[in-house]
Amino acid sequence: MKHFIWLPLSLILSTVVMADALPAASADTGIIGALPNMLMISAFFLVFYFLFIRPQNKKAKEHHQLIVNLQKGDEVVTTGGLLGKITAISDNFFMLMVAEGVEVRVQRQAVTLTVPKGTMKSVA
Repeated sequence: MKHFIWLPLSLILSTVVMADALPAASADTGIIGALPNMLMISAFFLVFYFLFIRPQNKKAKEHHQLIVNLQKGDEVVTTGGLLGKITAISDNFFMLMVAEGVEVRVQRQAVTLTVPKGTMKSVA
């Protein structure tokens, strides 16, 4: 509990001390003085974009294509871990045969991946 109190307090105090130690910016620097700061912020945004945002968008597009391309007869794995064969498809749901004579209604969004045909027989 002490660490949670001292960490923000130490950050505030170090900021205040550093602000007093820095010389005051002159008024005539204008845009030239702000350029390094803008470049640094831009660099952080680019790194953040390429490390986090772009890969997440790519995964979302791939998952959307997977859901759109589902067909009757595909063998899929759901987010809950069910392995089954699609027997019927509607707009938002499909029927998943998980065993002989056992069918479950599942949302299309719950599909994690498709597996090669015949996987259900080899697992059982």
